[in-house]
Amino acid sequence: MLAVVAADGAVSVEERPDPQPGTGEILVRVRAAGLNGADLLQRAGRYPPPDGLPADRLGLEVAGVVESCGPQATRFAPGDAVMGLVSGGGQSELVVLHERVAMAVPDRIPWPVAGGFPEVFTTAHDAIVTQCGLRSGERLLVNGAAGGVGTAAVQIAVQLGATVVASVRASERRGGVAALGAEAVGPDEAHGLGPFDVVLELVGAPNLAADLKALATGGRVVVIGTGAGSRGEIDLGQLMIRRATLRGSTLRARPLEEKAAAARLVERHVVPLLADGRLQVPIEATYSIADAAQAYDRFEGGAKLGKIVLTAGYP
Repeated sequence: MLAVVAADGAVSVEERPDPQPGTGEILVRVRAAGLNGADLLQRAGRYPPPDGLPADRLGLEVAGVVESCGPQATRFAPGDAVMGLVSGGGQSELVVLHERVAMAVPDRIPWPVAGGFPEVFTTAHDAIVTQCGLRSGERLLVNGAAGGVGTAAVQIAVQLGATVVASVRASERRGGVAALGAEAVGPDEAHGLGPFDVVLELVGAPNLAADLKALATGGRVVVIGTGAGSRGEIDLGQLMIRRATLRGSTLRARPLEEKAAAARLVERHVVPLLADGRLQVPIEATYSIADAAQAYDRFEGGAKLGKIVLTAGYP
C-alpha cells in the first residue's frame, strides 16, 4: 500500500506492507484522511507517536470502507462506511482501526467531510464539553478559530446554546467563521469582549495572561494548541481571584478506554448534528495522496478555513 511518511522534515509517499487487523480491530480501505496540527509537529520531530507505532507515519483521522474484520470485531461488517481516530499512520491506503473508536459515516456525507471530521470534532467536544462543561447560556472564546478544531468548537458551542466569540488572525477568514455562528474578530479585540465562561486556547502561551483576565468568575481555560509557543508567564493572582481552572489536553496518547468513551459521546451527541446538516466540516482544499507534500505545504501556509484533506487518488 501507499503511505505518507515524514523524514528529516520532508513529506513523501512510499510503499509499505499492508496492515492486518488484530483482535477487536477492523481493516479500513481509506477514502479520505485529514491533516492536523499534530501531523506538522510530528513531521518536525516534536510529537512522536505512542510506543509501537512507526515514528515516520503520518495521519490521525480516517474515513473509508471496512475491508475485513479481525477476531472478536463485531460492530461493523465488510462494506460498511466508517470514520475514526487512529494514533498514527492514517494517511495510507489501508489502516487498522479499533472498532471501539470507529463511528458509522452518516448517509450522504461526502468522503472529504467524513475524513476531516473525527479528530477535530472529538478534540473540540472533549475540550469544551467533557472537560470544561460548557453549557447553554455561557460564553466561549475560541482563540485561533479558523482551523479545523476552531470551526468545530464554534459549531458545537452554538448548538449547545452558548454565545461564541472567535479570534481569527486572517481578516479574510472572519466572514467564514462568522457564518458558523460566532462573532469573529481580530486577536487584538477578542479578549476585550469578555467575560468568558470558557476559553479554548488553540494559539498558545502568549495568550494565557489575557485569557485569565478575560474569564468570568469560575471560568475555565483549556489549552490544546501551542503553535505560538508553549512557555509563558501567568499571574496566579488572576487564577485565584476568578476561582478559575486552567487545564491542558491531548487525545493521541490516551488509552483505548478513554478514546472509546470520547468516540461514544461524539457518536451520540455530535454525529447526528452532522447527519442532519446542523454541523459542517469546512474544507479548504483536497489533495491526492500522491500530492501529500503539497497538501502539507498548504496546511503549513495558514490562512485557511477548516480542513485540508487527502482524498482524490485513493483507490
